[in-house]
Amino acid sequence: MSLNMKKIVMPILFVFFVLGSIFYFAPSLFFDEPLRADISLKPDDQGLVDLGKLVYKNNCASCHGVNLEGQEQWRQPDADGYMPAPPHDESGHTWHHPDEYLFLMTKYGLEEIIGQEYPNNMPAYNNLLSDQEIVAALSYIKSRWSIKVRLQHDKINTMSKEQR
Repeated sequence: MSLNMKKIVMPILFVFFVLGSIFYFAPSLFFDEPLRADISLKPDDQGLVDLGKLVYKNNCASCHGVNLEGQEQWRQPDADGYMPAPPHDESGHTWHHPDEYLFLMTKYGLEEIIGQEYPNNMPAYNNLLSDQEIVAALSYIKSRWSIKVRLQHDKINTMSKEQR
């Protein structure tokens, strides 16, 4: 990696780390009882992944892309100030977050998690999808990642559970 590329990539990675940390730990700052979900994604459970593929197609693909590619220029606000839908493939940051965070974010929405307004178009699915359907969609997403990224994500889950 060239020096110029490092000057660009390193600050971006740092910002994602800081934002991810804030979004992950923010619930304990805003809620009397921290939001918790004792769930685990199951990317090797073919029945669950098949259900997740259908749930993803019907609820997520219109914004996050049929192939999990996200919207163009997803790192920058659009003309209305909203963040475009990020990719859920390996080029995005979904795999940087533990299962519990992904589940809670999908179920309750980002604003509920961080306790303040945030310009985004992602709806909360708590009144639209069952917990099983949310876990299924997230398991489908994880099933599309390489083994290397899945193992890294598993480490993130382990570290997250140890911090509780």
